[in-house]
Amino acid sequence: MTPHGNIRPAADARLLDELTTVVSHAAAAILAVRAASLDPRQKADRSPVTAADDAAEGVILDGVSKLLPGIPIVSEEAAQTVAPRHSGGDFLLVDPLDGTRELLAGRDEFTVNLAMISGGRPQLGIIAAPAVGLVWRAGGTAAERLRLAPGTAADAARERTPLRTRRLPDTGLVAAVSRLHLDAQTEAFLARLPKVERIESGSAVKFCRLAEGAADLYPRLSPTSEWDVAAGDAVLTAAGGVVTAWGGGPLSYGRNQPDFGIPAFVAWGDPSAPARLGL
Repeated sequence: MTPHGNIRPAADARLLDELTTVVSHAAAAILAVRAASLDPRQKADRSPVTAADDAAEGVILDGVSKLLPGIPIVSEEAAQTVAPRHSGGDFLLVDPLDGTRELLAGRDEFTVNLAMISGGRPQLGIIAAPAVGLVWRAGGTAAERLRLAPGTAADAARERTPLRTRRLPDTGLVAAVSRLHLDAQTEAFLARLPKVERIESGSAVKFCRLAEGAADLYPRLSPTSEWDVAAGDAVLTAAGGVVTAWGGGPLSYGRNQPDFGIPAFVAWGDPSAPARLGL
């Protein structure tokens, strides 16, 4: 595997499989901790973190360092102790356990998110849902869903399903919304649309619903971080959708904002939807 600074294209199937396997091992580590003791505690921002977050991050940092030695990794939990920075070249964005509150509540919606960023955009993205044995991933212009037992290699996938978003329907819009971060600004945005059915969930699985054609939009107008969004952006874009910054235009990653913050975005399954809806 080539070192940082000379990474092969993100569409490289071998690299995608290798990183998927690393994510699969992180998924298994989460489940092992969940079966034992989560040992929850609060971070400085009062959000929860558990031993499962720590275990998944350790697996990913170790695995990536062997596959891509020298590549910068911006990971949520490590960012709590060392301010995340990168040199401006290619780097990885990692959320080792997205949806810690869902995990603590006994729900199965938590995910492992990994994305490779090049030129400010995600070129590869992997989202694993450990509790249900699914992985959504994209490299280049192709996106797929794998049925993959946590801890097994990518080539052991029992099922592979290509992903494609759906055209915006004339009626019956479906919005994927956050169960815990549905703020007043997002509510106001949804109120501007024709009658919308809502699917509530936590974590990056909301992007996957759009990529599968099960939902049409995902508005998130409260602040979040790049590691929560980048892998979903990669998967949704490759499936035919788009993620736009609030006010228009694609999201840019690696801007070295505090906490790698993203103030607001809207994800669409059909890129023509904003124009068709008069937004």
